[in-house]
Amino acid sequence: MILIAMGLASRTISNQLPNWYVMYAGDFLWAMLIFFMYCLVFNLKAKKAFIISIITVYLIEISQLFHPQWLDYLRSIKLFSLILGFAFLWSDIVAYTFGLFFAVIVDKWMPKS
Repeated sequence: MILIAMGLASRTISNQLPNWYVMYAGDFLWAMLIFFMYCLVFNLKAKKAFIISIITVYLIEISQLFHPQWLDYLRSIKLFSLILGFAFLWSDIVAYTFGLFFAVIVDKWMPKS
């Protein structure tokens, strides 16, 4: 829930946050959210969750290079726009990658039950 709140803040109250946070934090945190979702929902180990997560976020970013009418319609819906994004950016790829590496580090240090 903390990741979601921090990520949504970068998109909803952007005028009250530092520019670097608005530009990169949402993508960084989004990638972390995807990683932890795979770990928790699908009970995957960190290595497998990392691989599947990086494929997921890269494919979503690459999908932003394409604009068929049905996909742009989905992007016009707020929830899907947050998930799918609009325009491909190399900086997003970098933010996703760093976010996923950070998520693996956090996962390593989290107590396991």
